Amino acid sequence: MMDIETLEEVMTVPSSELIEDMKKMDGNILILGIGGKMGPTLAKMAKRAIDEAGLTKKVIGVSRFSSGSLQNELEHDGIETIAADLMNDEDLHSLPKEKNVIYMAGNKFGTTGNEHVTWAMNSYLPGRVAEHFKDSRIVAFSTGNVYPLVPVLQGGCDESHPVEPVGEYGQSSLGRERVFTYFSYKNQTPLAIFRLNYAIDMRYGVLLEIAKSVFASKPIDVTMGHVNVIWQGDANEYALRSLLIANTPPEIINVTGPETLPVRWVAEEFGKLFGKEPVFVGIEQPTALLNNASKSHKLFGYPRVSIRELIEWTADWVANERETIDKPTHFQERKGQF
Repeated sequence: MMDIETLEEVMTVPSSELIEDMKKMDGNILILGIGGKMGPTLAKMAKRAIDEAGLTKKVIGVSRFSSGSLQNELEHDGIETIAADLMNDEDLHSLPKEKNVIYMAGNKFGTTGNEHVTWAMNSYLPGRVAEHFKDSRIVAFSTGNVYPLVPVLQGGCDESHPVEPVGEYGQSSLGRERVFTYFSYKNQTPLAIFRLNYAIDMRYGVLLEIAKSVFASKPIDVTMGHVNVIWQGDANEYALRSLLIANTPPEIINVTGPETLPVRWVAEEFGKLFGKEPVFVGIEQPTALLNNASKSHKLFGYPRVSIRELIEWTADWVANERETIDKPTHFQERKGQF
């Protein structure tokens, strides 16, 4: 992982299974909310899979594109773009009704004190989108935050576990799921609900936050003592392949890695690589926000990138002070206040 170009090259390599799935998928792929942390690499992976499959279908990304060079970058990689504000009805209704829709729009950070915006983005907008794309198949990104904190020894919540979100972000995310589900039943729209936590990119994520703290000898709070993570490239592939399992009633899938990772162990592994002793504060609690993603592993296979590879890549990235994205996950949050 020498630079961002190499990182994105590795992250967007499509598997042979994804290439074959692209051949089974009729229609173009429209990605709503492409401007987030995962959207650009998801789109690039989709385009590479389409090209390697010898197909002519298009990948189209929608975002406000209000700043930066992302729109030009995507266009350069063969991804069509549409500048639109999904909360603007005129913009939304002007979008092409493509067969395949991946919905990545939403709001998390800044929810506290601005709850009305989060509810509008996470629960109101999905209904508008679902009506416009009622004849599409939809993969709607959601989050493991719809589940409660559960005993670590339980191994995480599977899809049958009762939802009980903590805090308004989790509650509004469950609202997103419920609204999409209503319209899936109403219009017989095939839907997959994609409950993800936490995607890992060298530039952001749980591992980066722990690594930076170890490298800088800053205290690491272990109160939320266990986490799940998955390589962003694997999560992107699962999302694209989920288009073929969208159904009504909706298909719900948890998406994360197979391990329940102790935060203390992760920090100690970074400590070995950096030659530093991690500093810990707090005491591990018996509960944590954890997902059991065995269903997605059965459907799509285990992640291609292992946790030890992710730790080594992240350590190298931090030690060489490469570019990062300043968007903390707040994985330590136990009260749902984002």
